[in-house]
Amino acid sequence: MSARTVDVHAHALLPAVEALVAELDPDGLATAKALDGRRNGAESSEESGRMIKQRWQLLTDLPTRLSAMDSTFVDLQVVSPSPSHYYSFLDDANAAEVARAINGAIAHLVAQAPDRLVGLGVAPLQHPGRMVDALGDALERGLIGVEIGSYGQSPTGGQAHTVELSDPALEPFWAAAEAARAVIFVHPFGCSLDERLDRFYLANTVSQPAENAVALSHLIFSGVLDRYPDLVVIAAHGGGYLPTAIGRSDHAWRVRPEARRCAHPPSTYLKRLWFDSLTHDAGQLRELVRVAGADRVLLGSDFPFDRALTTR
Repeated sequence: MSARTVDVHAHALLPAVEALVAELDPDGLATAKALDGRRNGAESSEESGRMIKQRWQLLTDLPTRLSAMDSTFVDLQVVSPSPSHYYSFLDDANAAEVARAINGAIAHLVAQAPDRLVGLGVAPLQHPGRMVDALGDALERGLIGVEIGSYGQSPTGGQAHTVELSDPALEPFWAAAEAARAVIFVHPFGCSLDERLDRFYLANTVSQPAENAVALSHLIFSGVLDRYPDLVVIAAHGGGYLPTAIGRSDHAWRVRPEARRCAHPPSTYLKRLWFDSLTHDAGQLRELVRVAGADRVLLGSDFPFDRALTTR
C-alpha cells in the first residue's frame, strides 16, 4: 500500500454553532467580535471578511472540501474547528454546552467521509474544570482529540484570569489526555498584544508565531512534559518562533534558577512534541527539522485560509 498524504492542519466553520452562541450570549459574542476587530484593525478585518466569503464553501460544504483535497493530492485531513469557535467569553455552563455542540458538529462532518476525514473537537481552556469532560465527550464521539488555544481568559469575580498552559488547574486535563493518547492541537486565536498589532496584518503574521512560542514555553518550562511524557501535542505554525530561538531558552535554563522548572534543557522537549510544517520558509522548516527531528514534523496546510499552503 502506498503512503497516504495526511494534512494535520485543516479547519471547518460551523454556522449552527455560531447561531447557538448568538442565542446563549449575544452580548458576549458582539463584544468578542468588536475586540477581534480592534485587534486586527479595519483594513485587515475587511480583507478577512472578503476572504471568508470566497472560501465559504470550502469551510462548510463537504463535497467542495473533498474536491479540493483531491486537487491537491491530500488523502486524509485532520479537521479542527476554526479557532474563532473558541468563544472564550462564555461562562462555565454555556462553554460546556457549546463545546459539546462543536464536538458534535465536527463528528457529524467526519462521519460523512470517514475514509477522508478525522476530527478534533474543543475543550474550553478558559474553564479548566470543564476540559476533562469536553475531551471525554470528543473521544466518545469518535474524534481523536481536541484543539485548544495558546491561553484562556476565565472570568472570575468580574475580572479576567489568564489560564496559561502551565496553570496547575490543567493537570487533570493533561493526565486524561495522556491516558487516552488523545491528540492536543495547540492553535492560537487572538494575541495578548492586542491593538499593537492592528495594522499591516501583524495580528496574524506576528501574533500567531508569538503565541505559539509563549504557549509551548509554558508547557516546557513548567515541567508538564516531565509529568506527562506521553502527551501527544501538535503545535500549529511550526511551533512559531520557539524552535528557531530555542538556544536562548536553553541558556536561560542553564543560568537562571527560576527557568529551571523542567528536568532537562528546553530543546530536549522539542523532540517530544509534534509540529505542523506551516513555516512559510524553507530555511525555517529545515531548522525545525534539525531541532525537533524529521519524524516530528507533519504536513499542515491551514486549509482553506489564505495563509494556507497548497500541497500541489
